Amino acid sequence: MTADRGCVAGFGSVFEAGAEAMLVLDPDADRIVDANEAASRLLGHTRDTLRGMAASALHPGQLAALIVFTQGVQAKGRWWTHTLTPRHGAGRSLTLETVGTVLPDRLVLFTLFDLDERRQRQVDREADRHMRAGLSEWQRMERIFRDIEHENQLILRAAGEGIYGVNAEGVTTFVNPAAERMLGWPAADLVGRDMHAAVHHTHPDGCHYPHRDCPIYAAFRDGAVHQVDDEVFWRRDGTSFPVEYTSTPIRDRGALVGAVIVFRDVSQRREADERLRHALAEVVSLRERLELENAYLKEEIRAGSHHQGIIGQSPAIEAIRRQIDLVAGTDATVLVTGESGTGKELIARAIHEASRRRGRPLIRVNCAAVPRELFESEFFGHARGAFTGALRDRVGRFELADGGTLFLDEVGEIPLDLQGKLLRVLQERSFERVGEERTRAVDVRLVAATNRDLKEEVRQGRFRGDLYFRLNVFPISATPLRERPEDIPLIAQHMLTGAAHRLGVPEPRLTEGDVRRLIRYGWPGNVRELENVIERGVILAQRGRLRLDLSEGEAEESAPSEAAARPDYAGTSSGHPPRSEAERRARDRAEIIEALALCDGKVFGPGGAAELLGIRPTTLASRIKSHGIKKP
Repeated sequence: MTADRGCVAGFGSVFEAGAEAMLVLDPDADRIVDANEAASRLLGHTRDTLRGMAASALHPGQLAALIVFTQGVQAKGRWWTHTLTPRHGAGRSLTLETVGTVLPDRLVLFTLFDLDERRQRQVDREADRHMRAGLSEWQRMERIFRDIEHENQLILRAAGEGIYGVNAEGVTTFVNPAAERMLGWPAADLVGRDMHAAVHHTHPDGCHYPHRDCPIYAAFRDGAVHQVDDEVFWRRDGTSFPVEYTSTPIRDRGALVGAVIVFRDVSQRREADERLRHALAEVVSLRERLELENAYLKEEIRAGSHHQGIIGQSPAIEAIRRQIDLVAGTDATVLVTGESGTGKELIARAIHEASRRRGRPLIRVNCAAVPRELFESEFFGHARGAFTGALRDRVGRFELADGGTLFLDEVGEIPLDLQGKLLRVLQERSFERVGEERTRAVDVRLVAATNRDLKEEVRQGRFRGDLYFRLNVFPISATPLRERPEDIPLIAQHMLTGAAHRLGVPEPRLTEGDVRRLIRYGWPGNVRELENVIERGVILAQRGRLRLDLSEGEAEESAPSEAAARPDYAGTSSGHPPRSEAERRARDRAEIIEALALCDGKVFGPGGAAELLGIRPTTLASRIKSHGIKKP
């Protein structure tokens, strides 16, 4: 067989009538010399089009691969490849096997095989083989499973676990009585059916469970034992139950012919595990709550251990004590109003300590210090993962105060758009943690405090009226210190003792002159300012004398109106009339009575009233007699 390189020549009847597609190429000229009819059909080009077409044009983008392949054919005489993908006349790429053979005159013969068609032929051959052997194979597998069922009849009937068999087609071959009871199907209705479609067709969440993913069928495909503990089987009535199962492959003369499946209903164990999980979670929650309560109470003790109660004998303080006695025995909501530093928290603590809830904690929340974005989390808690940074469950202040008292300090500072959430909890006595759907009931006694005029805030639209009325069930007003000057000596002495103890220094004396200076001052910062002045005085004390960092000029500037309104306590500085003799004696008598009360009637010696007033004991004894004062 020869051909002129410059013209089209015939390549014989085998080439012309061959069933396989063939091309004759001239690699040196990058030209298709000839193509048979089979190649024309496969490639989607007419024979005339193929003749004279560049080989590289038939393989666009594959010139390098085409050169390498043809060189390999020329070097070896015969070679093949799957990498060349010629372009069909319709524009699609073909998946072919190309076999190259060297021809005379440096020509190359390409024989093309359609791989998709080859695979289909193989499938058809396998199907035909199975069809011919199918009946005998089926009968053989049926005999194997029948023998298994017959030989193990007693075991299958006595077993508490469900047991069934499937052949290599997934068809049920036998079902034991326990499986019948658990699945709700009689064996006669399951044998001969696809078991997966009957009882294993969806995942626990209800989504479709494809056959190809089923571990039961995998056992007779890969020959391995498959154990599963997180799936469900479906009963005849449409309900499901959690199962654990083992799928064990069955072999006959080395061939995999099916599987035996042993399963058990684990509903009760799952329920017990869930109850245990909830119990453990509750224990963790309670432990966390106790730890938080302990930490909170330690912090409160550190912050307020020097407050031993409400100190004073003025009519205003006595009125507050009576109000506390009235409301403490109830669960009524209390609204404590007053200027900053007047001891609103002391009133809330006194209410709690006198109530039936004193065995549970008093939880304080400074509403002004809670960021807007953390309001719900701070008050109601959050679940893990509720937001970025929520790495664990958190107990909120309402839950922490369950059974006790919740003190909302500076309640007027809560943003208007968040007040509704607080109102809802107060009304419904229940809440949900952020990121959690579970509703939690709460039993909390509420005491709120503010230095704002909430009525005016409501009128200005800055505070919800319904929340105000919910809070203002029993109002208590904390009286400013300037309106009860008779309490100043008692409070100052109490704070002096406490500050000296905390600072670890000897307790300085509080003289009559010190008391007069303290009384003349207007105390815009109230008790809190007095506490700071006393503690600073203890630090600055020298040779047992308290040094009050409080000038008379400050006193006059701080509260001129109050000094003018109280002639009993007015000073003798410029602009103020001097006291009369009667006023001076009355004031002197009151100071002696207060000093004796502070010292439990002791006049002489360390800690006595004379030392407190800064005068000689004999002078004090003379004044006591002159004023007709009876010792307590």
